[in-house]
Amino acid sequence: MTRCNSGADGIVRIKEGCRPVRVCFAIAPRKLFLFSGFSLVDRLRLPVFRPEEFRALLGFFVCMAGPPRFKTLIMELNLNQKMENNPPQPARQHTYWWMMPLVSFLALLAWELFTRYGGLPAFILPSPGLVFERFLRTLSDGSLVRHSAVTLLEVVLGLFSGTSLAVGFGYLIAKSRLFERILSPFLVASQAVPIVAIAPLLVIWFGSGMFSKVLICGLIVFFPVLVNTVVGIRAVPRSLNELMRSLHASRWQMLWLLEIPSALPVFLGGLRIGATLSVIGAVVGEFVGADRGLGFLINVGRGQYDTALVFVAIFTLVALALSLYGVVLLLEKRLLAWQEPHL
Repeated sequence: MTRCNSGADGIVRIKEGCRPVRVCFAIAPRKLFLFSGFSLVDRLRLPVFRPEEFRALLGFFVCMAGPPRFKTLIMELNLNQKMENNPPQPARQHTYWWMMPLVSFLALLAWELFTRYGGLPAFILPSPGLVFERFLRTLSDGSLVRHSAVTLLEVVLGLFSGTSLAVGFGYLIAKSRLFERILSPFLVASQAVPIVAIAPLLVIWFGSGMFSKVLICGLIVFFPVLVNTVVGIRAVPRSLNELMRSLHASRWQMLWLLEIPSALPVFLGGLRIGATLSVIGAVVGEFVGADRGLGFLINVGRGQYDTALVFVAIFTLVALALSLYGVVLLLEKRLLAWQEPHL
């Protein structure tokens, strides 16, 4: 039998000599007061763990496999002392939604006034009106959509390939000190060389097609995702590892039910960085050698002194990076829905 000793030190303990077969729980107002379903099969020394760690693990189990009604119950598991000392506060209303449009409007206004009264020619700094007119022209003739689609495909493929390799190597490094000692010097040395320096070599070796651009994107994404994967895997609480071993979890169950959920917040933070860096990788590859893409469009505008076209391509790249960042945020919100909300 297991019970929460909330009247003393708030530590959850499992009685020795019991092997857990299943975990059932009952909910009382503001506390978790009973766990049952343990059979006396063999004598095991089970870990001592704190309630918040147990709630996090159990919450993920319920959200992954439990019926929908348990998903709401698990979010109500709070200690009496926590509820009494820290009563939930009403959510703050976001009243500053207008700040971003206001700042953008002021920036465009300052840009327009500077170009109008600064005396600079249009090929040095075009006005926002000229940039918008150039945007409409490139949009109407289909060139902007065509080049944007090529760059987006390169970015997505490079992000996927770089992230996949980084997750695999990161897990091996986090689990094997020998593997870490072998690979770490090479990984650190690879980051000492700027991607701009090796991009011409990659284009020479693999051609000016899409593969070299995808390879550059993957290389620039690889390291930040790798580091966050290693940090996330190694940040799994030791008490949860002991709990899973006491439940006779297999290696696959440890990975799927404990290590991946625990590492997801850190991993997704690295994926945010990788999503924006992948756009840089694609543009660097297109600068070196390409006949399509937004980087190629920037080169065309620079060679023809069509600065408005350069601005159009830059703003499109910013929109792509923000879109990818937003997709990662939505993915994070979906995958981390099992976590207990902060009061």
